[in-house]
Amino acid sequence: METKHEIVICLGSSCFSRGNKDVLEVVKVFLKEHKLSAEVFFHGDLCGGKCEEGPVLKIDDQFFSQVTVDNVYEILTSYFEVEQEK
Repeated sequence: METKHEIVICLGSSCFSRGNKDVLEVVKVFLKEHKLSAEVFFHGDLCGGKCEEGPVLKIDDQFFSQVTVDNVYEILTSYFEVEQEK
């Protein structure tokens, strides 16, 4: 099955030290919970040059900056238009 979307999480030292290691886990759980793993290619990448805006997450062609474990679920819910669990 070909993926329809791509999520790239910055794992450069700046984003990683500011919390993207925890964001990574939240994204994995989100994809599994919403059965999106087969249609989303999720992977890490090294520095994309947006360190001052980090932690950074890219979904398809859209960049999200200052991503945290507190806001990433909302970002994903909005982007993929799924209902947020209560």
